Amino acid sequence: MRAPRFNFRLSTFNLERLIAVRYLFSRKQRSVVNVISWISLVGLLVSTMALIVVLSVYNGIGDVTKGLFNTFDPELVIEPAEGRTFHTGDIDMGALLKTEGVERVSRIVTETAWMTYGQNQAIVKLRGVDSNYAALTGIDTLLALGEYRLSAEGATTLVVGGQIFHDLAMRLPSAMPAAIHIPKRGTTSLGLTMDQAFNIGYAYPVGNFFIQQDIDRQYVVTDIAFVQRLMNYAPDECTSLALGLKPGANVEKVKKSLTPAPLQQRGESLTPALVVKDRHDQQPLYYKIYRTERLGIYLVLSLIVLISTLSLVASLSLLIINKRDDIFILRSMGMERRTIRRAFLAEGLLICAIAVVLGLALGFLVCWLQQTFGIIRMGDGNFVVSAFPVSMRAVDFLVTFLLVMAISTLSVALTVRRARVE
Repeated sequence: MRAPRFNFRLSTFNLERLIAVRYLFSRKQRSVVNVISWISLVGLLVSTMALIVVLSVYNGIGDVTKGLFNTFDPELVIEPAEGRTFHTGDIDMGALLKTEGVERVSRIVTETAWMTYGQNQAIVKLRGVDSNYAALTGIDTLLALGEYRLSAEGATTLVVGGQIFHDLAMRLPSAMPAAIHIPKRGTTSLGLTMDQAFNIGYAYPVGNFFIQQDIDRQYVVTDIAFVQRLMNYAPDECTSLALGLKPGANVEKVKKSLTPAPLQQRGESLTPALVVKDRHDQQPLYYKIYRTERLGIYLVLSLIVLISTLSLVASLSLLIINKRDDIFILRSMGMERRTIRRAFLAEGLLICAIAVVLGLALGFLVCWLQQTFGIIRMGDGNFVVSAFPVSMRAVDFLVTFLLVMAISTLSVALTVRRARVE
């Protein structure tokens, strides 16, 4: 009877996997190759964990910063496409308030002003707002000193950014008003007196806020009527309309419903050209920098992952050299070169998969511990949060898994392809 011929092709996948597992988890005496293999696994594990932790911390810091901006910036703002101001009388405010998702509207007038307090002075952005502004933004919840009031006992009051408050050496309560100077519109002569060149108003500081550095050093909030008088604006003239949305309303959907502008004039077709801006449009530089920095984190940590794969490349190369006798025996038994290469490729991918999965799990554990217990603190300074904020996102885990596996697979494949399996 003719003896059956053993055929490696019948279970090539299982054979490749068996060889890979055998070489990685052999119970015999550990060799230098085994040690290097486990070192490469630990390196990839730590790189993967670091990628998750750094991205989650960056997400947390970004969420805190955006939350601070969102306290001052309304969810949606309507501004003129050209010029500085427009008249709310040209807009059907009733129709605007009936727009699905819109809860309230606040009128805003913003203008650059020169403010003096005693012997100190500063250039500020004077933001005049109406009574709806605090409920729309929540700025009244972030006061460091004093209270949020736009007027008191017939006098105009100011709520001042924390840095301006410090620079002007203000005190609360204040019996001395701050002087607000705004250039008169249409004046171009340099030989004018102060009264001829500027409209001057006086207001008392009653509180200060700490929101975000760029806001704290620029903005002063006061009553809109006060700024309109200084600017010689009509009572219905403003620089923007702030929209507060109902809980659960979709910002993009509301923005799209207001674009290009269903805000109709009374008895006519469309309003003067107006644009609707969400918070990304209001702070374009910040969000652009945020996205760029996030991409930079991916690139830098990807380079670290690539460096970590060098130890994996070295261990595979040494393993192939160390197993030449085994390769010779397998070749003598009829195993094809590509099958042998796939066995070593399988070991490399097995190391990568174990490292990535464990790295993701440890990264999740570290982030969860920080979220739950706040292990790493911010220090004793005046911080918005007491511990480093962490925000885990599923997309980061998915992208990290695909990124690390792609880099590792490419490195392993190139190493095995160039190896000699004679």
